[in-house]
Amino acid sequence: MSTNLAQQLREGTTKSHSMAENVTFVKSFLGGVIDKNSYRKLVANLFFIYVAIEEEMEKNKNHEAIKFIYFPELFRKNSLIEDLSYYYGFSWETKIKPSSATQVYIDRIHNVSINQPELLIAHAYTRYIGDLSGGQILKKIAQNAMQLSKNRGTSFYDFYDIKDEKLFKDMYKNSLNNIPLNSSQINQIISEANISFNLNMKIFQELDSNLIKIMIMLLLSSINNLRKKFS
Repeated sequence: MSTNLAQQLREGTTKSHSMAENVTFVKSFLGGVIDKNSYRKLVANLFFIYVAIEEEMEKNKNHEAIKFIYFPELFRKNSLIEDLSYYYGFSWETKIKPSSATQVYIDRIHNVSINQPELLIAHAYTRYIGDLSGGQILKKIAQNAMQLSKNRGTSFYDFYDIKDEKLFKDMYKNSLNNIPLNSSQINQIISEANISFNLNMKIFQELDSNLIKIMIMLLLSSINNLRKKFS
């Protein structure tokens, strides 16, 4: 019997999704204004998040609920390693660490995996379906804004093992709807999905502060140059 979990998740996270999209960093990104340094920090943070999600999905792949959405073809770790190598160079592992907000997110993923593995559904849904849905649009924005050459620094958005994204999303939603869950578990998963959106938003807000600092520095630099010109 279908629980209609896919639709319930979509409707139950509408407000959180809208709030996340209205964070300055996200609005700037969608508008084609991207600071490369801030973006590479985002890539680093995403790496730590996906390592946590995929590690816990792997541990729980035989769990009665998780097995329905265990699709390794969605995993992003290796794609993010390609991007980190591009942005940070060969020794990228020594140059990155999770931000404060990212660490809170990572801790949350590990915690729910230990105590309520079915809540991993919320984190997988929030990240993977979002990535798959808007990936190619975001890839083009990133390429144009940062003047990236083809497939350099944007591997994150490419799902090479998924040939038809629409068919895959339909199959994923069908799998979500067939997970044997009671109403209490469904409500908890929807609540956890909203937490996931909020945790993502906190990471974007951290990047906002970086973007603002850069803009101030550029403004001060421009003022100093003008002073020199007219002195």
